[in-house]
Amino acid sequence: MKYPIGIQQFEKLREDEWVYVDKTRQIYELVQGGSCYFLSRPRRFGKSLLLSTLEAYFQGKKHLFEGLAIENLEKEWTVHPVLHLDLNAKPFTKLQDLYDLLNAQLYLYEQEYESVAIDTSIEGRFRALIRAAKLKTGRNVVVLVDEYDKPMLQAIGNEELQTEFRNALKAFYGVLKSADGDLRFAMLTGVTRFSKVSVFSDLNNLEDISMMPQYHDICGISEKELHATFDAEVEKLAQANGQTKEEAYLELQRRYDGYHFCGDTQGLYNPFSLLLALKNMCYGSYWFSTGTPTYLVELMKEVDLNPSELSGYEAATSELESVQARVDNPIAVLYQSGYLTIKSCDKRFGTYRLDYPNEEVKEGFVNSLLPYY
Repeated sequence: MKYPIGIQQFEKLREDEWVYVDKTRQIYELVQGGSCYFLSRPRRFGKSLLLSTLEAYFQGKKHLFEGLAIENLEKEWTVHPVLHLDLNAKPFTKLQDLYDLLNAQLYLYEQEYESVAIDTSIEGRFRALIRAAKLKTGRNVVVLVDEYDKPMLQAIGNEELQTEFRNALKAFYGVLKSADGDLRFAMLTGVTRFSKVSVFSDLNNLEDISMMPQYHDICGISEKELHATFDAEVEKLAQANGQTKEEAYLELQRRYDGYHFCGDTQGLYNPFSLLLALKNMCYGSYWFSTGTPTYLVELMKEVDLNPSELSGYEAATSELESVQARVDNPIAVLYQSGYLTIKSCDKRFGTYRLDYPNEEVKEGFVNSLLPYY
């Protein structure tokens, strides 16, 4: 079995026959059920692959979906122009870094669709590009934005710079509201859900599916998917570690399972850690080996929260739904970043009990983050 560690391009994954856990039924339902979405998930949870899959779907690349659920669901495979923007491509230490990145990505699409903007601001060019792509192809446009929040995350602790990023992104993303008539579909993904007032106030048609039960497993790997796709590989893992297969399943569950993005749903595995454990036939702290995010370190330095209070923390829905521009309470960031997850909910009072999702995260948090605290 070929494990797609670090492969985020759906076309490459399918053409080179890397293993793929089929999420296309959820993707089809997403596309049919609306047009403008936002999804928050922790890093290395499959957000980039999700957007790449959507890109291939809207480009009509039917051959890439052979044998997947969507092959029998989609009948038309209409080709749309796709604008795929990735804000994860560089660090952001000043506002010009953001403008340079957006300029480079817009420029390539402007050449493809012969777009010339009268308003030469970044948002003005973005609006003109969407219009030009529709006029040239005769089809409504698809916009995909990966890691929409990276500039603001990197500016945590620098309120002036974060305000500059916020104002620039607010104007840029606001284009998706004014261009609604020219759009077929839009999706933004990121780690955190910055409050709609601060970033998305001009984009009130954006549907946040981050805590919707029907899309809770659109990223990540469920217990059912693990057994259906990797059963033979778990058997090999067990043999390599002197375990029975049942013991290996329990060990994987203890270490890598347990993510819940809404109440009363099955837990999900972190795909990055799970696939590495199966590939290496060795249990390890793979998620943390990639490094603790700088923004989280900076946040832990600033706030006054007793780490012993995190396990079993009771949070209201509003506390988890968005991160304010000035972060005074780290709970929402810790939850959205994957360091805490929902363990139970009280529907009567709209509260959630939070805890570490699994042993990998708990051990990594104690060893990597608490020294900064």
